[in-house]
Amino acid sequence: MDTITVMLIDDHRVVRQGLRDFLELQGDIEVVGEASSGAEGVQLARDLLPDIVLMDLVMPGIDGVETTRQIKTVSPSSKVIVLTSFSDDNKVFPAIKAGAISYLLKDISPEELAHAIRAAQRNEAVLHPEVAAKLMQEFSAPRSSETTVDQLTPREMDVLRLVAKGMSNKEIADTLVISEKTTKTHLSNILSKLHLADRTQVAIYALRKRLVPMDDGN
Repeated sequence: MDTITVMLIDDHRVVRQGLRDFLELQGDIEVVGEASSGAEGVQLARDLLPDIVLMDLVMPGIDGVETTRQIKTVSPSSKVIVLTSFSDDNKVFPAIKAGAISYLLKDISPEELAHAIRAAQRNEAVLHPEVAAKLMQEFSAPRSSETTVDQLTPREMDVLRLVAKGMSNKEIADTLVISEKTTKTHLSNILSKLHLADRTQVAIYALRKRLVPMDDGN
């Protein structure tokens, strides 16, 4: 089993220690670094290139949203999981747009956190139920200028639904009996046609359009 490398960014030492103590009990997760500020976190991510970054949002200096944006620049392969006490709209939406794959609140159980880390490693988005509800509400109003799924081909629709279920490109390719290269092409077309930035936004879009059940995303 491959080890998932995790970096912690939180300005509270006690929080970082608690996270480290739990995660180091997991046989497949290794905490490789800690940062107490966004600027420090960006530098550390550049040096360590961790698989997963657990990101607080409210910190001195640059906040978690900007830190997420910068980390996705210096270490594009790192998956950022927001772990915060705040579910305000003005934090949720900017964090996801900045590149966070998952958005969790600090009241989740340790087991749920470990699940989210493993899911992120598989490119699966995990949203706290309260956050998922906000996203559904935010996107429920129709937008007259929004491109609809009618613009997608039947095969692109198949790929969209499987992305929303959390499948990787390889899993989608195996399911549809196509190549990974073809899968990537379909995904690129979906992102372009629907004006979406990444797989997380594809999953949110599919949920909003009720193309997959809310409880069928994992």
